[in-house]
Amino acid sequence: MKFSTNHSGDVRQLYDKNMYQFEIPQSSYWEATVDRLPSQGDELRSTECCDVAIIGGGYTGLSTAYHLTRDYGLDVRVLDAGHLGWGASGRNGGFCGIGGSKLSLEQQLARFGVDETRRYYQSQVDAVNLVGEIIRGESIDTVVQGSQELEVAHSSSAFESLRKHAEMQSSLLGLDSSVVSAEEFRQKYFDSTEQHGAALLRPTFGLHPLQFVCGLASAARRNGAALHFKSAVKSWHTESNAHYLTGEWGTLKADRVVMATNGFMPEHLHRQFIGVTLPVISAIIVTRPLTAGELEAYRWSTEDPAINSRKLFNYFRLLPDKRLLFGGRGHSTGTQSGARRIFTALRGQLIRQWPQWHDVDIDFQWHGLVCMTRRRTPCIGQFNDDPSVFFAFGYHGNGVNTAIWSGKQIANWLVQSKRSDSAVPKSLPIMVQGLSDPFPLPGLRLKYLRTAIAWRRVVDCFN
Repeated sequence: MKFSTNHSGDVRQLYDKNMYQFEIPQSSYWEATVDRLPSQGDELRSTECCDVAIIGGGYTGLSTAYHLTRDYGLDVRVLDAGHLGWGASGRNGGFCGIGGSKLSLEQQLARFGVDETRRYYQSQVDAVNLVGEIIRGESIDTVVQGSQELEVAHSSSAFESLRKHAEMQSSLLGLDSSVVSAEEFRQKYFDSTEQHGAALLRPTFGLHPLQFVCGLASAARRNGAALHFKSAVKSWHTESNAHYLTGEWGTLKADRVVMATNGFMPEHLHRQFIGVTLPVISAIIVTRPLTAGELEAYRWSTEDPAINSRKLFNYFRLLPDKRLLFGGRGHSTGTQSGARRIFTALRGQLIRQWPQWHDVDIDFQWHGLVCMTRRRTPCIGQFNDDPSVFFAFGYHGNGVNTAIWSGKQIANWLVQSKRSDSAVPKSLPIMVQGLSDPFPLPGLRLKYLRTAIAWRRVVDCFN
């Protein structure tokens, strides 16, 4: 089979080119506080061969490479357009917790049944634990904070919804979920103008995402993986059962390919990826270090990661140096002016919840892309018509653990399929198997997104 692709370098970018400047480091808190990033990756000569080529050097790609080399000794090459951790893996909020789907629990139960839904959430718990195991096993230098996620009710009616949801999580899915009243939450965690009790979900913890990327990359390299940064793939064709990935650096021949690019997916590389993802901008601000008095004003005494219960929710956590990280869904253009507007809006949302911090400076602000799919669940699998191509993406803002777990599943599947058949492994819940259908009229994806955001704003106004 021969597959010819668009060689123009057009990556079908939905947003302004400002979002895709792979050569420019991000002005994030993580990049300002990580140990020195490697200036370049392993040397990539004009024409080389390998067992497995991985497109994308974030959590998914590095986890796949790590497990393929550590457990199976394969010759693996990782290709990334930016520097190590340039994408979402190096600039997210650092939440390692249970999630990964935008379907409500009721929708999941109706579509997949109790057993399959329970299997999916057990995989999420396993994924959180896997991240912890890798951090400990590879002695990765990242501070782990907290042990649970706090979902804070922004109204009394929201608390009742959280209570019912937590009961279903516990009774039907076997999750470690509970609720606390507003007074108990105030005593144990923190207070705000939008605090009416909370649901607690374990296990969840916070980490420094870029430190974790660096540690995972070092572990993959120690086990034999070759990591090539600033090595964008411009075209891909398949001929005589071999894949040829070409960029300005030359051509790499591989027996198998793993697509691991998530929200920054270059759709032009293969027709089956066109229109399958909906990248959504997420933005983060980080304050200056808060004083003991400022923290005491709201009885802040936790390092647990937190979110609120709004439809357009915010996520936040206290960092080791007492700064507050505060994030939310961003604008829908990708322009610099759009970024400035969402940073201003985030600051306003922060002050609305903690008014006494109105004069606290914001020291860092940045944004990036979260990857959604039409079916609103992750996509893990291989092509039906070419079982030498694997993929994993679509983590819906929950990629720290889901991507690491997905990379391990892909590594095991890839080796098992080569030894026997390519049947879907039993370890993969039905909810994540295969490609999602593409969005209808993919060029209208941002219009769909703007409509959804507008609707959620309306709902939040009345709840």
